[in-house]
Amino acid sequence: MAIYKIFSGVQILRILGIDPGYAIVGFGILDYNKSRFVPVEYGAIFTEAHTDFNGRLKSIFDDMEYIIEKYRPDCMAIERLYFTTNQKTAIDVAQARGVINLAAARKDLPVFEYTPLQVKQSVVGYGKAEKKQVMDMTKRILKLAEVPKPDDTADALAIAICHGHCSNGLDMKDRNLFR
Repeated sequence: MAIYKIFSGVQILRILGIDPGYAIVGFGILDYNKSRFVPVEYGAIFTEAHTDFNGRLKSIFDDMEYIIEKYRPDCMAIERLYFTTNQKTAIDVAQARGVINLAAARKDLPVFEYTPLQVKQSVVGYGKAEKKQVMDMTKRILKLAEVPKPDDTADALAIAICHGHCSNGLDMKDRNLFR
């Protein structure tokens, strides 16, 4: 059963945006109320390069569970994987994405996927926008003094913004996105 978060008569949707990776996982948490975004927290999960890969996955999983538990998002938006060249990297990122999705599933957190094209279209209004344009618009939409670093963090915030725009106008009660 969904429970609504209501502050001053306004329904608030808390979105966890994720830019998946295995060396760096960008995350951004935004509160959204159909007209504006308020940054709650953002940053990145880093794993050590010389660590056993399974250890890196465990670290990502543990940190994701901590973030989900601490900030209690209503949903998670994650970038859909898109690789054209390096299959090894694609497989490793897919495994990291799997433990990220598992952390969300363990908390019954709905997950929504967006392609880079969808994110660019939603944030900039142009699907072939350059990365710098997306980062600049993310900074402007969130009224931040500077673009968050590392780039993975800014990407995660853009993914969260994309979900807010894509979910605007949907009946959140029926979609069980509010708690």
